[in-house]
Amino acid sequence: MSFFLSNSMPVAAGDQLQSSPARNGMAHDTVGTVVSNHHVNALYKHIVITCPQTRIWGEPGQFYMLTCPPGPEDRPFFRRPMSLYANGRRPDTVEFLYKITGAGTRALATLKEGESIRLLGPLGHGFTLQPDWKHLVVVGRGVGLATLAPLVKAARANNLGVTAILSSRERHMSMSQHHFVDVGARLVEVNDDDGSSAPDNVMECIRAQIQAGQCDALFTCGSKRLLGIIQHLAREYSLPGQVALEQQMACGLGMCFSCVRVMCEGQKTIHRRVCWDGPVFDALEVQS
Repeated sequence: MSFFLSNSMPVAAGDQLQSSPARNGMAHDTVGTVVSNHHVNALYKHIVITCPQTRIWGEPGQFYMLTCPPGPEDRPFFRRPMSLYANGRRPDTVEFLYKITGAGTRALATLKEGESIRLLGPLGHGFTLQPDWKHLVVVGRGVGLATLAPLVKAARANNLGVTAILSSRERHMSMSQHHFVDVGARLVEVNDDDGSSAPDNVMECIRAQIQAGQCDALFTCGSKRLLGIIQHLAREYSLPGQVALEQQMACGLGMCFSCVRVMCEGQKTIHRRVCWDGPVFDALEVQS
């Protein structure tokens, strides 16, 4: 089953920039097969899903709704939103990075190779890249890195320089470095262990890139603390910024209004649905 999404969707398409900032998308509700589902570290797992005969590739910043299987202790009712971590080597394969935190992700973690899983996607508005940009700065923490990884790949494929600041609670919990290094991004790792992830230090790392002329736009995902840093610098230097929001969702299609967030549009306060109007927004519109 497929759902036609008629709202415009700004994207950086796969590994190519599109000349038009909008397109219509097709979301597939389909049953896939687990190719692998393994631990990255003690808290996070990486799952690869294939759906033969269905092209399910998404764009950087888009997400999917995954049906989590019932288990001996947990019986999740709603699907869980998962941002795209990577498109696979084939157009029928997608990858997700997730943290085991509750009933849904605990159930998802039990899936074995060869087992079936239903997923709906790709959904939502992804990131937008402008053709006159030369260099981006992206900053993420934890599972937010999953959302930024495909953005960095797309940016590098279009010859944009990228500085990626990866934040983690502990040094050994840092992950996804190869997604950034393999495509030629400059990597800066900070963590809570040595205090390098402190907001003031992260802000100075980004400010150094801006002052060196190595930042045309700022990107982040999830963390309110990191969003606040991006917003401060975007205002200070009049730079564009984008944020992919993490939000609880029930339907993922804009019908249930469970993911509404308060935004600012000029002097007006407005409400927007993260699943339908986002999940990627102008960083200065979001109330952090």
